[in-house]
Amino acid sequence: MVDSHVEARVDGHVASLILSNPPRHTINARGSQQLFEHLEALSRDDSVRVVVLTGSSEDIFVRHYEVDELADSSERIQDRRPQRAPVDNSRGTTRAAGGLRGAMNLLESMKQITVAAINGMAHGGGLELALACDFRLARAGRFTLGLPETGVGILPGGGGTQRLTRIVGIAQALDLVLHGTIFESRRALEMGIVHRVFPNPIGEYRAAVSEFAENLAHRAPIALAKAKQAIREGMEMSLSDGLRREAELFAELMATQDAARALRAVSKGKPIPRFKGE
Repeated sequence: MVDSHVEARVDGHVASLILSNPPRHTINARGSQQLFEHLEALSRDDSVRVVVLTGSSEDIFVRHYEVDELADSSERIQDRRPQRAPVDNSRGTTRAAGGLRGAMNLLESMKQITVAAINGMAHGGGLELALACDFRLARAGRFTLGLPETGVGILPGGGGTQRLTRIVGIAQALDLVLHGTIFESRRALEMGIVHRVFPNPIGEYRAAVSEFAENLAHRAPIALAKAKQAIREGMEMSLSDGLRREAELFAELMATQDAARALRAVSKGKPIPRFKGE
């Protein structure tokens, strides 16, 4: 049994969480909880500005959620047998916080910018995990993505029906989910499911992801966090309420030292000083 499903690395302002569950490279209840705990710790670390999720396998991000656990859960429900530990808290069972749902909620709500480095195959729960991130960076090639759950009698229960619809629209989401469509990275880019497709050789791909993350990490961290907050919160509001929230967050940023120093530097034609998160 693998004791740790998540390896954490921090390099400057960028933290990487490497998902590992060989040989199948699925995600399960144990790995989901470990991911949640790592994200919870990073969300409190002001020195971290960007969090990157990627897979430990060269060609798999996350294959899918562990089917054995889902089958066990379904059979227990059918047989009315009592739940046994560990509970599948990732799919909305007994634990209210934590697990895969908790990790996904944190990826959306934490002040750090979150990046899914989709280094390979990402089906079901793997793609759902990526959909919760602020950015999705796919690897070129014949690596497939998709939400095939309806083919095994369930639906994408880790937020896939909701997050995918908000990205591609209801018509496209219905088509992809109801048919369980599997697609490659270029098609994902065309549909807006991923933001970038980077070169195939794994070394070049990881270098491109690192450059992308470092670029974000050197921007004003409070401004990034507030802009993320404005967009995420505004999606759940009317336009008038969203504009009001945007104005409030803008006012908060105007009170920061980072903004004052950067704006004054620009007004004087000087280089923008390094952002300190103040």
